Amino acid sequence: MTVEDILAGKAVPALPKGHFIDGEVVAGFEASSMESFDPGRAEAFASFTNGSAEDVGRAVASARTAFETWRKTPAAERGAILQAAAGLIRGNAERLAVVECLDCGKPLNEALADVRGAARSFEYYAGASDKLQGDTFPLPHGYLGYSLYEPIGVTAHIIPWNFPISTAARGIAPALAAGCSVVAKPAEQTPFTALLLAELLVEAGLPPGVCNVVTGTGMDVGAPLVTQSGVDQVTFTGSVETGKHVMRSAADNVTRLVLELGGKSPVVVLDDCDEERALDGVLGAIFENAGQVCSAGSRLVIERGIHDRFVEKLIGRTKTLTMGHGLRDPQLGPVNSAAHLERIAGFVDRARERGAEILTGGSVTVDPETGKGWFFEPTIVADRPSHDELVQEEVFGPVLTIQIAEDAEDAVALANDCQYGLVAGIYTSNISSALEMARDVDAGQIYVNEYFAGGIEVPFGGNKRSGFGREKGLEGLRSYCKLKSVAVRVES
Repeated sequence: MTVEDILAGKAVPALPKGHFIDGEVVAGFEASSMESFDPGRAEAFASFTNGSAEDVGRAVASARTAFETWRKTPAAERGAILQAAAGLIRGNAERLAVVECLDCGKPLNEALADVRGAARSFEYYAGASDKLQGDTFPLPHGYLGYSLYEPIGVTAHIIPWNFPISTAARGIAPALAAGCSVVAKPAEQTPFTALLLAELLVEAGLPPGVCNVVTGTGMDVGAPLVTQSGVDQVTFTGSVETGKHVMRSAADNVTRLVLELGGKSPVVVLDDCDEERALDGVLGAIFENAGQVCSAGSRLVIERGIHDRFVEKLIGRTKTLTMGHGLRDPQLGPVNSAAHLERIAGFVDRARERGAEILTGGSVTVDPETGKGWFFEPTIVADRPSHDELVQEEVFGPVLTIQIAEDAEDAVALANDCQYGLVAGIYTSNISSALEMARDVDAGQIYVNEYFAGGIEVPFGGNKRSGFGREKGLEGLRSYCKLKSVAVRVES
């Protein structure tokens, strides 16, 4: 099937029609289905099963049973299965990317990068699975003390719609490497790549029940999954308000949590930066995936001395960005849904009412080729004070807000004057300034002279209202472990 076939509305073949439980695709307990929409056309392209609490219970029971075998599987064998999964993901990259593009709207090259990143996640944790080791303790003569990492148990993964396959992989891969079993709930807007991933894992040799996927709404599937007594940990990526609800729900069973709740991340540009590199970085930071990125650089904190010429160049580049359906691989794709498009527009409209100057963009639009889809123009808003809604609240769209700093010290103060603390970017040619700012900015991850630098090797997570816990890197592996300490008297 060609891209033109898909854009003409022909059905995408071989999409899963049910949940994935105990190693196979199964029908839901209730005969209920939902449509999945192609954001680039604002039209449904497939349907999927809307699950229920009974489906969640069946998946958790399967994971509970499978965990007892999987936890005892030698770590090297677990790693070999994850390595095989990485190869299968790469071998199916084009298909996965097309489905991801249709489900969430992002340009095809971005979707391909996400699929490659998912493969790399499984590859990384395949190599780490047999290197998880504890410590020995310096106890007095006659005693032996040591620690070991044990898998937590059944882990629930609530996956967002903006990076479906890559977010699924960064949680599922370390959980499996640690010896945990999984029940994943993809967002109802983007169900398919999680289901396809589960199929590939079984093809790679993962035993049935170790990874299960239940599709449906947050109310029908997500809520009962979080409150299940058979779930030992919940990994959630989403909004602050939903994260608070997850915390309250998990408290009844004292379920462990890893929460990534979004951000309002600053990109600090100092007078002495490499301007071309900084321009590239700022554009990518806010307009990748149409700004629908938890770690998007949605605040440009820039020194006054460079402000005028930098912003003029930035506006010029922004106006040249191509927009269109993700399968045509534009520079900017659609936003995920009609409801989200309305939300983004609301932020910009309220800013106008407060007197904000919109330097470019600022309006709802459509695919220029077809007149369809849910699109918002790439938007830049002139200098706003720290108390402004556009500085404090996550728009989650292609909207960049400028803040002018008098010097580096003021830039740090502005960067920190926000309720979120997920990531921050710094552009400067002075390494001492960069390191000082990296020390002083309150965020879980700092990028210097390249936004989104790093990869699966670098721990990721937030401070303040951006959540807690860490994913990726070896910290991400330990997130799915419980530490046991042993002290032994060895003298007779």
